[in-house]
Amino acid sequence: MSTTTTEGIRITVKPAYWPERSAPESGHYAFMYTVEIANVGNLPAQLRSRHWVITDAQGRIEEVRGEGVVGKQPRLEPGERFEYTSWAMLRTSFGSMRGSYALVRPNGLPFEAQIGEFALTLPNALH
Repeated sequence: MSTTTTEGIRITVKPAYWPERSAPESGHYAFMYTVEIANVGNLPAQLRSRHWVITDAQGRIEEVRGEGVVGKQPRLEPGERFEYTSWAMLRTSFGSMRGSYALVRPNGLPFEAQIGEFALTLPNALH
């Protein structure tokens, strides 16, 4: 799990192995992750885009950039939160993800909310 707060935007990520979408014998390991974006600050903010850095156990890095999250660009007033679930595929049984969201304030001022690194692992793989 990872929790990071940047300029009043708290991002919490809870990852989990997704056995139903995985095929370990073929080198396909699926991991889902649930993200909660909470505005714990005093100013509204709207999410515009995402940037993920996905690293597998062999050091292979994949970067993913795109508009919004799950097709949405949520605007969060102070005290509001937005939650979604997505997934990533690795070629190894463990790895990690980190990233950032590009947000903008009502006055047009942009900022990057950091997403702290979190592990993608099989259950009980790391002790």
